[in-house]
Amino acid sequence: MTLTLSPLHIDCDFDSGNILINDATDPSRTRLAIRPDSRSDHFQWFHFKASGLTPGQVHTFVLENAGQSSYNQAWKGYQAVASYDQQQWFRVPTQFDGKALSFDLKAEQPQAWFAYFEPYPRARHNQLIERATRLPGVELLATGRSVEGRDIPLLRVGDGAPGKRKIWIIAQQHPGEHMAEWFMEGVIERLEHNDPSVAALLHQADLYLIANMNPDGAVHGHLRTNAAGQDLNRAWQSASTDKSPEVFFAQLQMKQHGVDMFLDVHGDEEIPHVFTAGCEGNPGYTPRLADLAKTFRDSLCKRTVDFQQAHGYPRSAPGQANLTLGANSVGQAYDCLSLTLEMPFKDHDDAPNPQTGWNGLRSKALASAVLDVLGQMVDTLR
Repeated sequence: MTLTLSPLHIDCDFDSGNILINDATDPSRTRLAIRPDSRSDHFQWFHFKASGLTPGQVHTFVLENAGQSSYNQAWKGYQAVASYDQQQWFRVPTQFDGKALSFDLKAEQPQAWFAYFEPYPRARHNQLIERATRLPGVELLATGRSVEGRDIPLLRVGDGAPGKRKIWIIAQQHPGEHMAEWFMEGVIERLEHNDPSVAALLHQADLYLIANMNPDGAVHGHLRTNAAGQDLNRAWQSASTDKSPEVFFAQLQMKQHGVDMFLDVHGDEEIPHVFTAGCEGNPGYTPRLADLAKTFRDSLCKRTVDFQQAHGYPRSAPGQANLTLGANSVGQAYDCLSLTLEMPFKDHDDAPNPQTGWNGLRSKALASAVLDVLGQMVDTLR
């Protein structure tokens, strides 16, 4: 007996949604494409809902322009994520033929969501800020505005007392890198526990936290840019109130409060590992900063199997750093330990999880390990 499948409805009209429909007439094989960032040619992030699935049947979704995406080599070894409830996300069988990315789901329910990575919704962001500001010692220090007027809250954990170290952590300059805000949720959860290690850190340091630097891009389903088409992590030497107000706000607050350590949290499309990129190419890079970076990396390796130092970006030659990047710019301006932390869209191959790959939960656990390391080395930052 031949089973006639019902037509599918494909929808991306929601927070961080991104998909274009090429042909949905065949319910068993839906042809799609990824929509580029507005005012930019970048594209890689996708997120959509498929309704009308037939339980027990295999449905295939084909992203026909994946081979033209911003990081088209990143699809090798990549597995898409799916969810039936937008809470539990799991990896699904995925293939890339050099042109199109296709993934399959043997449906268990009539509808499912698919994404490049486990999304971090704006509503959850708002709840996270509310959770944080209810904690003792946490204040909403200032609020910036994105190009489209969305809030960019800056939280300070601590009292701003003279002599305390000022540790900055920002996330999701690139809006498709949702693992970065999952990391920030991990920071807030650890603060909620208020254990002795965190208490010791906060005795010596204040934390300055921006959980999402690019809310417009995240809401619109962008990979790389804000609503003005600006890559924020290439705007730290030319920030402006019209093209990159998000960076302009962060820089203004840093000038007002100071910086003793900076961590910029990201995700990497291609490399299946967790790693950091430092400021080795900065003109002002010194042996003191090199020692701090080594201590951070070595200590984090001891804290978690979800970090390693063998894989990552090539280090810039002395004096050849790209100072438009956030970490390089801040490290140079404040003569401080400054790092970009990268998590994978794929999996961390040194400690793989075939069911989930790298995901939100593992991003949160990494944040907890980072706080332990910061507590261990806070008194050496200056």
